[in-house]
Amino acid sequence: MMTMSCKIHPYIQEWIDIVEHKTYAVCEDQELLIKHVKWCFENEDIYVDEEQFEKYIGLTKYFPFEDIFPWQKFVIGLHDCTYWSKSGLPRWPDLLCMLGRGAGKDGTIAVESACLMSPYNGIREYDVDICANNEDQAMRPVQDVINAFEQPSVVKKLKKFFYWTKEKVVSLKTKSVMRGRTNSPKGKDGLRSGICIFNEIHQYEDYKNINVFTTGLGKKKHPRRSYYTTNGDVREGPLDDLLETAEGILRGGEPDNGLLPFICRLNKKEDVDDEANWPMANPSLPYLPNLLEEIRKEYREWKKNPRRLPAFMTKRMNIPENAEEMSVTDWENIAATNIILPCLERWSCTCGVDYTKLNDWASVDLHFRDGDQRYDISHSWMCLQSNDLERIKAPWKEWADMGRLTLVDENEIHPSVITEYIQQAKKKYNIKKLAVDDFRFALLAKYLKEIGFDLKINRNLKLIRPSDVMRVAPVIDSCFTNRWFNWGDAPELRWATNNAKLIRHGRKLGKEDDADMGNFVYGKIEAKSRKTDPFMALVAAMTVEDELPQKRPKPTPATMVYSY
Repeated sequence: MMTMSCKIHPYIQEWIDIVEHKTYAVCEDQELLIKHVKWCFENEDIYVDEEQFEKYIGLTKYFPFEDIFPWQKFVIGLHDCTYWSKSGLPRWPDLLCMLGRGAGKDGTIAVESACLMSPYNGIREYDVDICANNEDQAMRPVQDVINAFEQPSVVKKLKKFFYWTKEKVVSLKTKSVMRGRTNSPKGKDGLRSGICIFNEIHQYEDYKNINVFTTGLGKKKHPRRSYYTTNGDVREGPLDDLLETAEGILRGGEPDNGLLPFICRLNKKEDVDDEANWPMANPSLPYLPNLLEEIRKEYREWKKNPRRLPAFMTKRMNIPENAEEMSVTDWENIAATNIILPCLERWSCTCGVDYTKLNDWASVDLHFRDGDQRYDISHSWMCLQSNDLERIKAPWKEWADMGRLTLVDENEIHPSVITEYIQQAKKKYNIKKLAVDDFRFALLAKYLKEIGFDLKINRNLKLIRPSDVMRVAPVIDSCFTNRWFNWGDAPELRWATNNAKLIRHGRKLGKEDDADMGNFVYGKIEAKSRKTDPFMALVAAMTVEDELPQKRPKPTPATMVYSY
């Protein structure tokens, strides 16, 4: 029988106390999660099924653990035992659990699977499908359950409740089946999963296989998803999407929509140099002295030669090695560009154009210079029929109302729309040269020629190559560092700049004396929801900045004319 309670269960409170009292180091993500969970219990009509929770924790005695860790109780209690009072549906049916390597991810999956297959879940045929990119990752939690059940001290008793082979575990009472599933989508349309558990989701590059696995959800009562993973090297995939969603929940005040984001990682790369910070990424570490010694050994090797252990930061600490290199500059430097522009009419300028896809975004940047000070007038267009429109969380409607962004309700942003804007700008400013990406030129060539920009006759057009961007990147960095950029009230340009990252260009992995390590180009932090077009248009304009005089000439004083 369910026990209704608006109070937080002691097992859940145990982890809350560790975080709030800083019993050992916890990351900022955990502190924000605790605030969110406490708010939910205080303001929502939810409850913990205490009897079910106690039974689930009781099942852990059949596993070869000395004890179940506080963070594991917290996750199981919220993900598997907390419900809405009115509907009885799970409050957090989806779980993102990102842990440093060695924290006990597979063991947690095994325990959660046994709990949900058991009669204590109360749902027949609640199948557990462990989904992964390879058979070893998919089958490891299944094998953990089998190994636990085959312990001599418990095997006779558990055979009364479970049946197992090398490939699956079956609950005899509920007929729930636990299997490992690899990433091939063939033959998965008939799945009737109660829960899909994705092991190491960082390896997924897209949603093709995830969608196939999850199409069977909803056929059983209380469908759930669990995503267990370390960090990884695949960027702009499902893991980055989940992390971005978690950022919105924990830092942006967005509704969680049923997702429990349990993220453990260092707050910053420098935290790694104090081993007291390591539990930020691995909350099991205070209870695992042997693992601590192993990580100490890896740390010493990594400090001596980071290239020898490239996965140390990514897997152990959940900080990708290049995370500190990603941002173009600090946000404070970007925010400092909000300086009112002077009257720039009749000034000389360069023009940069970024035009990635016909049905997405396009931007033009007019770039002016007076000594060290740079001034930019930016304008962008957005196609309302873009496939990425729903993913963009920025206030683009407000930007359109401000006149910063033109909305195009057509199949594409026609090149003539952009060249018409440039033609109008020519009437106010002296555009010395226009720069556009070499790969985009074919889309614009005809229309640019019509307004006087070409390669052969006027020679006022430049096709940008990566080497041009590498050359100007240090200049851009200097302008940010010294606060020489003046953009006026340009929120879309600041947003786009914050979405861009630096990427090493031409680096040969494993080559110690790599001469190109200091050369950078720009890329997107996240390809679909965080556009960079306005910033890339500015970069384009700065590749031809040498067309402008370093110092703007002083205007000639007016001459008084006398008539006699």
